[in-house]
Amino acid sequence: MLTLDHIAVACTDLAAGVAWVEQTLGVPLQAGGQHARYGTHNALLGLGDTYLEVIALDPGATRTRPAWFGLDSFAGTPRCANWICRADDLDAAITAAPTDTGLAVPLERGALRWAITVPDDGSLPLQGAYPTLMRWADGTPHPTDTLTDQGCALVGWQVQHPQAAMVQAQLALDDPRISFVAGAPGFTATIRTPYGLRTLT
Repeated sequence: MLTLDHIAVACTDLAAGVAWVEQTLGVPLQAGGQHARYGTHNALLGLGDTYLEVIALDPGATRTRPAWFGLDSFAGTPRCANWICRADDLDAAITAAPTDTGLAVPLERGALRWAITVPDDGSLPLQGAYPTLMRWADGTPHPTDTLTDQGCALVGWQVQHPQAAMVQAQLALDDPRISFVAGAPGFTATIRTPYGLRTLT
């Protein structure tokens, strides 16, 4: 079974990405941390039972492999670029995927330990339409347990892709917030904030 874990906004500069999200939603984000293996850093915002991650290449990092989340080829303004689902049985979810998700890579940062799928070239499966898969290690606190409540919640996540119907059928997610639309690859996040509904695309 897959469950939406979090969504990701990609950007070429973390400060610029954070500023865009904060201006759009009207609430502050929290500092996240660095991912040494892939040379990235992030900032976070709790969204009820899920969270938003703003992620970018870390200009101070040294790495010997492609970045994850397709960040080596990312260009343009900050935008929603990926979604991450956790799996009860990660190996089975990888085997069942209709596209190359990459193998599960074990990672840790501070108290967080998890395994996550990353293709060897760092790309996103079906340009991000098929989610990155992950599983938190037993005993690891979920980020939503420690993030400050800013009064925000995810109420909609729309996945747009030419093969949207295939992805929807394959995933069979039991989450009314998630919808699929045929079209050019992209995402729309609808978020309830203290100032009303706001969207990130």
